[in-house]
Amino acid sequence: MLHLLGVNLPDRKKVPVSLSYFFGVGRKLGEQICHQLSIHPACKLQDLTDAQINQLGELLNKMTLEGDLKREIKNRVLHHRQIGTVTGKKFELGLPVRGQRTRTNARTANKLNRRWLAKDYSTMTAPRPLPTPLATIPAPHHMPLAARAMPVMAHMLNFLKRV
Repeated sequence: MLHLLGVNLPDRKKVPVSLSYFFGVGRKLGEQICHQLSIHPACKLQDLTDAQINQLGELLNKMTLEGDLKREIKNRVLHHRQIGTVTGKKFELGLPVRGQRTRTNARTANKLNRRWLAKDYSTMTAPRPLPTPLATIPAPHHMPLAARAMPVMAHMLNFLKRV
């Protein structure tokens, strides 16, 4: 294992594949880096010389990778949310951002967008309190039955007015 810029790279894999262990470098960019440094794409990482590894480290050090790239992406998303663009609103709702359909097939985008930013609000509304049923009205037991029935009748009239 080669330890380069804080990332462990596998020795026995081809250089473009090994470079894809960096966040922000895929196979295509790995092939471009190999072409730029005159390294054959089929060459394995263990076959590189120390000079080539140093060149590789210098080139990767100039690029925005790993934590810096993650921070930059997060700041872009926060910027879109703060200025209120459609993209920012779609990030907030966890919907696809780049023009994909949302009627169906947005499950993956929902999962991925929730990973970057948690929702700051609840979509549930508080339920409206229901009127109390007649059986729950407390009546003092020391009153006669006719006197206890009067508040119940008044409550029933108020209930019927609301409905």
